[in-house]
Amino acid sequence: MKNTHSLLRNLVLSFRPKTLTAALVPCLAASALAQSQSKSFVGWILLCALFSSVFIQIGTNLVNDAADFKKGADTESRLGPQRITQVGILNYKTVMLLGAASFLLALLLGIPLVIQGGISIVLIGLISIFMGYAYTAGPFPLAYRGLGDLFVILFFGIVAVMGMNFLYSGQWSFPAFILGLQIGLLATVLIAVNNLRDIEGDRLVNKRTLAVRLGKTGARGEILLLCILPYLIGSYWFVNGPENVFLFPLLTIPLAGKVINNILENEPSPFYNKILAQSAALHLLFGLCLCAGFVL
Repeated sequence: MKNTHSLLRNLVLSFRPKTLTAALVPCLAASALAQSQSKSFVGWILLCALFSSVFIQIGTNLVNDAADFKKGADTESRLGPQRITQVGILNYKTVMLLGAASFLLALLLGIPLVIQGGISIVLIGLISIFMGYAYTAGPFPLAYRGLGDLFVILFFGIVAVMGMNFLYSGQWSFPAFILGLQIGLLATVLIAVNNLRDIEGDRLVNKRTLAVRLGKTGARGEILLLCILPYLIGSYWFVNGPENVFLFPLLTIPLAGKVINNILENEPSPFYNKILAQSAALHLLFGLCLCAGFVL
């Protein structure tokens, strides 16, 4: 019984629950935008999209767990939390099968969304799942080519928000693009911090993340930009309204400053796991402030 409990606990941790805000925030923000613009919010669309997005992210995380171990990127010397494949809790094949099961659940949950949104949603769903797999697996793994950051901006920001808004309104809108870009940039802070933490280990196994390509100074500069740009882009809402969508997220600036300060003052180490938690909190709180700005 104890072994079963331990296995389940480690399996849940392999889902990387602290990072699942990257799936939650786009769904909530797009729903708030739809309600603000056209009063078109529908509860079942939010639930189906949210759970589908969560399972895509869990599948991506599991494939990442297995693929990084197989490629030699995860070893006993890694600075981040342990991975279930790395420490031998589950083998490579089992973790990949669990990842595939997560992607399948995402597909099933997406069926009502396809009925609602048509071929556009089919394409978004299939491409999202394929890119989730291709993030670290397949013949051209994005994370190993320095494209992981762009993937997150696109699929956990712009595509997620615009696709969700399309489900509600049947239209592709520029405000949804702006909102998605803000959210995607802050979601990318998580992967950028993760890659800076692992920069030395990744370099040794030729995992050419953007951090490896830019070096420590460049990677810190990237994180600085990713933290600042969402606030600057938010000026769109100040000009075009609602103004609260610009003003409310300003409340999170102290937390953004803490993330930036910690990155600038500390060398990559296990302390970066705390910075990752702060980055996830920043992403979530910024997203909730955006939502409050639309609602209020």
